[in-house]
Amino acid sequence: MSIDFTSIRNHNEQGVFDAVSAAAPDHPGLTGREDLLADVACVALNRLQPRYIRHMVDLAFYQSERERQETEKAVTDAVEYAFGFVQARTAMRARG
Repeated sequence: MSIDFTSIRNHNEQGVFDAVSAAAPDHPGLTGREDLLADVACVALNRLQPRYIRHMVDLAFYQSERERQETEKAVTDAVEYAFGFVQARTAMRARG
């Protein structure tokens, strides 16, 4: 039996991807470095509790306005931390 799990995804992914893309211009050392921006997204996602859904409407229906705002704040905080972390690691590597 083959089960199709392709509709399952982490709800935080799109929010993190959008936040990284929006913040990238504010971090000129990482601008144009897709590999490092992907690292930023990974670090941010690893700081967040995963919330798996099949359809966006699933979470929108069950999440209160307060929970939605808390999730947005958590994503913003995680992305800010991740940019700092990746920039610090990149600077350390550059020093040798």
